[in-house]
Amino acid sequence: MTGKRRSTTFADLVAALPARPEDEPEVRFSPMPVHDRGFTDADGCHWRLVRGPLDVRRAKRLAVTADRMTMDVDYDERVRLWMPRFLAAEERPAAWLAARAGFDAAALPFHEAYEFADDDGRVLLFIETHC
Repeated sequence: MTGKRRSTTFADLVAALPARPEDEPEVRFSPMPVHDRGFTDADGCHWRLVRGPLDVRRAKRLAVTADRMTMDVDYDERVRLWMPRFLAAEERPAAWLAARAGFDAAALPFHEAYEFADDDGRVLLFIETHC
């Protein structure tokens, strides 16, 4: 006997972890759209970052004219990811007011607006919330 103790490796620790039950859903977050300079939504449309953070005037204009608007996140069962939440047309005015109140806020949460576009030329106003 040499008296040496075998050190535990990271691989040993991972192998010792219990397996996730089959009926437990896997919860993953989508990539960070702004950080990654784009994202693919649950319908397979790829949105690329065009500009941002936007000034309030441009964001306000896009809140009305953009083809799509997103704010916050929702869990999408189809892709089993947390994805940016697309707003219905009737939700956009109230969402814009909430976002506008959070622009340049000294306290959390605060909002920043970004412009994204897809390959077909559609425009997305992406409101990012920082907590």
